[in-house]
Amino acid sequence: MSNGHKLILLLLVAALPLALLAALASGPVKLDLWQAFASGWRSDDSNAVILWQLRLPRAVLALLVGAALGMGGAAMQGMLRNPLAEPALLGVSSGAALAAILLLYYGAASNNGLVLPLLAIFGALVSVGSVWLLAGRGASASRLVLAGVAINAFLSALMALALNYAPSMFAMQEIVFWLLGSLANRSWDQVLLALPFILSGAVMLFFSRNYLRALSLGEASAVSLGFSGRRYPLLVLFGIAFAVGSSVAVAGTIGFIGLVVPHLMRPLVGQDPGRLLWASGLAGALLLQLADVLVLNTVGTQELRIGAVTAFIGAPFFFWLIVSGRREVNL
Repeated sequence: MSNGHKLILLLLVAALPLALLAALASGPVKLDLWQAFASGWRSDDSNAVILWQLRLPRAVLALLVGAALGMGGAAMQGMLRNPLAEPALLGVSSGAALAAILLLYYGAASNNGLVLPLLAIFGALVSVGSVWLLAGRGASASRLVLAGVAINAFLSALMALALNYAPSMFAMQEIVFWLLGSLANRSWDQVLLALPFILSGAVMLFFSRNYLRALSLGEASAVSLGFSGRRYPLLVLFGIAFAVGSSVAVAGTIGFIGLVVPHLMRPLVGQDPGRLLWASGLAGALLLQLADVLVLNTVGTQELRIGAVTAFIGAPFFFWLIVSGRREVNL
């Protein structure tokens, strides 16, 4: 890694607390941040309540979800050796979303707020397990992608069916808004629920970093280096399911972070899949935090959904990718 690349990574690290402060200062009510911090989280002062109970959990959740999506995307692209892969490709996001939709469809989510995210995590795990079973023992990367596309298409059809038979317009609106992704009205409950699952996923991915490095040389090379059997692919898949599934459970489906961030970080880490995991986690956290700052500062009768913001970030990136590819071909 060159000194220039190290400097960029250090700047990313330094930008995180600045983005966090910008998120805490953003919103319809202007706060005296230092006074609110000094008052403490148990204070009854309105500034302290807004900071500690509303804005801080939302900002922390944005960092956690962004990091999880960035790491999940890097792991998925490393395992499948496909730069266009992301967690949604294997149905992780769709599995979690379908489980949440079914709960919203039957109206059980209002009875216990924790049921929805827990069932969404279960849906992500079932989706990954289905892909693994469909691909079969010793599946290649291409067969895993095909199985993932098939499962993802099936889950999307089930979501469309659930939307079609939604009991009311209100239920349909609730489901659609949830699918667009949002960090609004999130509390410490969602942070505490997602945190252990995201950390568990990060630990699994940490232990699979050498497998991803070996896999970058090819499947045969990875086997010759001792990474044979189903243990390592399962470690990656369940790491992604835990991290991304819990993120979808508490924030809905937020696209493009897992796809775009590894592309941006790959040149900085020298194409090393192990380093890419942490660089993508860092950049994912920063990107989603900045996207949420944009959401909070957008004036309108209804809050802009963060999934729409990330889509607006991701689509121009791919336009640039295509144009730069055409220039290289012409050269």
